[in-house]
Amino acid sequence: MVHRHANALRRALRTTVGILPASALLCFAITVHAVDTPQARLLDTFSDPGLWTATGTDDISTSMRTIDGKTGKGLCLDFNFNGVSGAATLHRTLPIVFPADYALSFDVRGTMAPNDLQMKLIDASGDNVWWYRREAFQPDNAWQTITAGKRAIVSAWGPAKDRTLRQTNALEFTVYAGHGGKGELCVSDLQLTPLPDTSVPKQPVPTDISASTPLMQRAQRAPRGLYPRGISGEQSYWTLVGVDGGAAHSALMSEDGAVEVGKGGWSIEPMLFDGRSTIDWATVKTSQWLLDGYLPIPTVRWQANSLSLEATTFASGSPNEPRLFLRYQLRNDGEKPRTLTMALLVRPFQVNPPTQFLNMTAGISPIHDLEWSGHALRVNHSLQIVPLQQPGSFVASPHGAITLPEQLASGAHPQIESSNDGSLHDDSLHDDSGFAQGALLYKVTVPPRGSITLGLVVPNLDGAGRQQTLVLPKDTQHWLQQQYDLATVAWREKLDRVTLQLPPSQQAIADTARSALAQILMSRDGVALQPGTRSYARTWVRDGAMMSEALLRSGHADAAGDFVRWYAPHQFHTGKVPCCVDARGSDPVPENDSQGELIFAIAQWWRYSHDRAGLEKLWPHVERTVAYMDALRNSERSSTNQTGVRRSLYGLMPASISHEGYSTKPEHSYWDDFWSLIGYDDAVQLATALGKTDEAAKYATSRDQFQTDFKASILLAMQQHRIDYLPGSAELGDFDATSSTIALSPGDAMDWLPPNLLPQTFERYWLGFLARRDGSTPWTDYTPYEVRTIASFVRLGWRDRVPQLLAFFFEGRRPATWNQWAEVVGHDPRQPHFVGDMPHAWIASDFMRSAYDMFAYERDADHALVLAAGIPPAWLTGKGVGIERLRTPYGELSYTLHENGTKLELQIKSGLGIPPGGFALPWPYPGKPPATALLNGKPMTWHNNEIIIRALPATLSIKRPR
Repeated sequence: MVHRHANALRRALRTTVGILPASALLCFAITVHAVDTPQARLLDTFSDPGLWTATGTDDISTSMRTIDGKTGKGLCLDFNFNGVSGAATLHRTLPIVFPADYALSFDVRGTMAPNDLQMKLIDASGDNVWWYRREAFQPDNAWQTITAGKRAIVSAWGPAKDRTLRQTNALEFTVYAGHGGKGELCVSDLQLTPLPDTSVPKQPVPTDISASTPLMQRAQRAPRGLYPRGISGEQSYWTLVGVDGGAAHSALMSEDGAVEVGKGGWSIEPMLFDGRSTIDWATVKTSQWLLDGYLPIPTVRWQANSLSLEATTFASGSPNEPRLFLRYQLRNDGEKPRTLTMALLVRPFQVNPPTQFLNMTAGISPIHDLEWSGHALRVNHSLQIVPLQQPGSFVASPHGAITLPEQLASGAHPQIESSNDGSLHDDSLHDDSGFAQGALLYKVTVPPRGSITLGLVVPNLDGAGRQQTLVLPKDTQHWLQQQYDLATVAWREKLDRVTLQLPPSQQAIADTARSALAQILMSRDGVALQPGTRSYARTWVRDGAMMSEALLRSGHADAAGDFVRWYAPHQFHTGKVPCCVDARGSDPVPENDSQGELIFAIAQWWRYSHDRAGLEKLWPHVERTVAYMDALRNSERSSTNQTGVRRSLYGLMPASISHEGYSTKPEHSYWDDFWSLIGYDDAVQLATALGKTDEAAKYATSRDQFQTDFKASILLAMQQHRIDYLPGSAELGDFDATSSTIALSPGDAMDWLPPNLLPQTFERYWLGFLARRDGSTPWTDYTPYEVRTIASFVRLGWRDRVPQLLAFFFEGRRPATWNQWAEVVGHDPRQPHFVGDMPHAWIASDFMRSAYDMFAYERDADHALVLAAGIPPAWLTGKGVGIERLRTPYGELSYTLHENGTKLELQIKSGLGIPPGGFALPWPYPGKPPATALLNGKPMTWHNNEIIIRALPATLSIKRPR
């Protein structure tokens, strides 16, 4: 599967051809101009506005008018973003042949909020696009000339392997939403000027992003440990620290103990100085853990012989005004006292390393100003660090040839130093370079077999951008423990609503499931579900739908309901569901899975909450979405798609870039179609639940017609590509089992696809998985969305393969004891590469749903709750397995399953309704089940290798094989 970060990067940059955001007023004037060189060629006089069209993406209004330019006529585009994201565009057919070297120039003027100005050049196929971009562009009322040379016009997207710009067929001027609003932009004198061909052989582009600044180059030459691991050219790992809903103010803690205090912010890093010896992350043995094995309160431990340092980080407070706490426990296990200097360094480094490039600039977070008051340290005139114990001194140093840690290790005094004897206060340091560093210094003597504790608190800015008022109590040690206990209690209540009982050797599954829930809650921005807090700090309906299901099953129906009530009103007036919503508004990029995902999210919330009044309010969104889906699929039920190779496209959802592999060129993705079919089916159920019989019948007709077309497409695509597996798209016949998982969960396509198709597809995946795991197939990295294949194997009845999948994927948690996956897992743990957000909340939800499915899932065919279908027989010995309070549409499910002597015993507690299909227990052992089993003392027979239970409480006793 193509990495999702590549898709997201293209999606973040891409706007569809002919599109522009409607929150500015755009005027283009192109006139004939005298030029210095006779080779310059005027491309358009703009005297004929009929050659141009003005368009806007969904809900963006545009209009076009002529104006006077510098020396001739020009063209104006008025646009209004109307509170959504997207683009407003002027488009015309304009064939251009480009010389070996050239410059395109145009004059601009106007008024608008900062938005992206784009000039796009499109080839005859419409698939390949080059562009020139100016981000956050604001024109003046006076004309200014913009010149884009050959090197400034770059490939935007397209399937062509040769991305050299030689000939294009159309040109666009686009304003893409930044701040939105209204405005006016005028363009004059669009000219193409051939230039002498001075091209030189291309130099290789450095793949190590960390070498992009002199400071990072210095870090890679410095002794290991002097700079953070991620700055020094090694892959580093980290975890998220925050409060439920507080993504915007979340912190990161590195595996080595540094803490990034806020998104894209500077960090606090511990170091110890024992005389002239430095104790840092590179000189110690490090280990990591979470409190109780799963709570999002991480600790990093340094062990240096008999000396250890434990750094713990946690947050408390509201999502908008959290407080970050850092606790350092220094312990001496030796027989003699140890006197050391502990430095808590404030450094201009993010924990997010420089290889993290998507949607942010990672690596460096400039520190220009440090101000020490004697009681608190203010950084960049903004956030304060408040020590809970008075440091012996504060020192600071501007950027220089010798770093602050080196100065401290040598015993030299930094350029600025203040001691806390009452005589020096309000010391400050300014560094134009942004590489100022400071340190709170504590000279401590740790008794033998004893320890000392130091603490810091970083109050966040309030809603008005002011520092929170913090009055420390006299007993700061006791207060720090109180805050720690309060955070612990709050997280236990949120994460312990569902508990998994497993053998001790499998406890990591239960711990990781609860940690994954915390990761989802911490990654959300208020009620908006997000897959991450840095690279992916946006809300996709796709991610949100999958995370909503995990939240519902774990007892957080309120969070799922808040999400759908927030997201649904972002729907466009056409009924189109935006693929993504962020601060700019609804994103218009067409991703045709979005419609089905919104209906699915609404339907799942309804099934678990049974909130009829809430569903009534959301119903208009369901109606509009289904109408839009009907329009989409009918657009592909055309005569063009009735014959030839295009026959496999008939009746599908149109091509889109929602699937991770189709960002370069939109394809007819079966991912979109499975989600659309899910949406149709859920719409029928919702209409039925509300007593809307006419709508239910109408939607059922659409569903059945779409399913017929969809199935025919799959069979034709398999025939055309001569394959025996479910392809990812109709055109390509590509194999992508991670995408195809949707056919099983939540798609339940086993009921209408050819009976052997999905088993054949996942058997192919399994053989490839084994080859990769065992090393016979080389691999560099993978995306842990693959963990959702566990749920597919459970539904296929392949429980014996589940432990091998778990073992492989669990090796990709880094650090393992932090119970998390990044979006990309590399084969070489220390090779620097883009990893996406860590942890990644969508992947966390994939694991949660797979883990819960191992214990219970609802079978669509008969709406039975299937129990323990993913539990290997080896786990049933001793206390066996169990689950407490798993939320289902029928109530809270609690059961235990274990071997008792010669029998296997299942006990299901009462307290939930009986599903229409009852509770199904599949035979967990190889071979055939015994003839009968005893249910509450009465004989029961097996049907299709399973027992169906239709009354609670229930005790099922089965003779197990020897």
